[in-house]
Amino acid sequence: MPVVTGRLVLAATLAAALAIVLPLPTFLALLALDGGLLAVAVLDWLLATRPERFGVERELPGIVPLGGQATVTWRVRNPAGRANRVRLADELAPSLGASTRRAALTVPAHGRASARATLRPGRRGRFTPRHVTLRVAGPLGLAARQRQLPLPGAMRVYPPFHSRDEAELRINKARILEVGLRSAQGRGGGTEFESLREYGIDDEFRRIDWPATARAGKPIVRTYRAERNQTVLLLLDAGRTMAGKVELPVGVSVPGQGKVPGVPRLDHAMDAVMMLTAVATRLGDRAGLVAFDDQVRAVVPPGHTRDQLSRVTEAMYSLEPALVESDYRGAFAETLSRFRRRAMLVIYTELAAEAVTETLLPALPLIARDHLVVVASVTDPQVAAWARAVPTEAGSAYRKAAAVTSLAERRRTVARLRSLGATVVDAEPGQLAPRLADAYLKVKATGRL
Repeated sequence: MPVVTGRLVLAATLAAALAIVLPLPTFLALLALDGGLLAVAVLDWLLATRPERFGVERELPGIVPLGGQATVTWRVRNPAGRANRVRLADELAPSLGASTRRAALTVPAHGRASARATLRPGRRGRFTPRHVTLRVAGPLGLAARQRQLPLPGAMRVYPPFHSRDEAELRINKARILEVGLRSAQGRGGGTEFESLREYGIDDEFRRIDWPATARAGKPIVRTYRAERNQTVLLLLDAGRTMAGKVELPVGVSVPGQGKVPGVPRLDHAMDAVMMLTAVATRLGDRAGLVAFDDQVRAVVPPGHTRDQLSRVTEAMYSLEPALVESDYRGAFAETLSRFRRRAMLVIYTELAAEAVTETLLPALPLIARDHLVVVASVTDPQVAAWARAVPTEAGSAYRKAAAVTSLAERRRTVARLRSLGATVVDAEPGQLAPRLADAYLKVKATGRL
């Protein structure tokens, strides 16, 4: 479509000023000057290269972590035999935090030009820009052709893995411990038989294998290692209670959040899911995911390959808390129908007393009998601070009373879950993932699976 440029507006203004000083009636002078200017502008528009003739490319990164930085690049190829002034506008979502969505380029004849912008995503999810708008000015710059061109693209913003370093520490610690047990004493953790070797002075007497000792004519002991190929299923609640926002750990920030004091509980749970998946798969066990709200949203079968963490992240990166009541019974039934082998089931949820009483507690016996159940939740430090505060006026007194009541109900909820045989990990932001990993390593060391 035709577009009037700033140069044409400036020329029309100058023509109006000139019409005043010419020795002709102002109306006639203005008509003559503006008519001539309009004719030149129409000719300029006709001579402008059609936007659809240009080759436009957009280079988007495939995956960007939330809180990370990336670059989008636009490339324009000019098919004409003369240089063209081109303006480009992309339909990047505001939450991508682009430094600019527009570019002004001068593309040489039969040449190329490019422009870049920085992206700092402030929200997880899949982003699919479909079009760019291209404006090509005529030779005189008085008029331009403009058209929206199809240019599909896709970029995924993954949840940040804040606990990556903690995961590596625990993986290395577990491996060092296992090597030490195998090469030195053979004591403690490990219930899976590995090999026989000659008795050493530091070996436990109960480790002696008497039939092997009789055959060899010298003391022989059994060595053990932590069990491998066990199954860890991560059940991620994406219902309404996971929409509540909790502050981030000190030193961690998310761009684009403004003054919002934290992120949804679901994001804290995703960090813990990624850490436990990384630790379990690197130590030889299988990890899988079931994400649900009032229905099952995503399922990743258990696996221990190197790309299992990528599969789990891919399945949950676009999840957002749904404002519905979570169907634990349906999620547990789906889990049991797919995975019958005994497993460690880790349920990421919020320990809101009313929601747990009405939904989780009635459904928990379905899985507690045959599986090892861990319930994980993140606490809100702000509520604890309100409970400890000394009230100075009526409003703060009511807030303190509500916080104290809320914490007491939470403790009762934790006690009820434990009475049903579940292990409960209720930790502050930044501590949920490490404490869950420690609980998993303790389970492996004691052979409870």
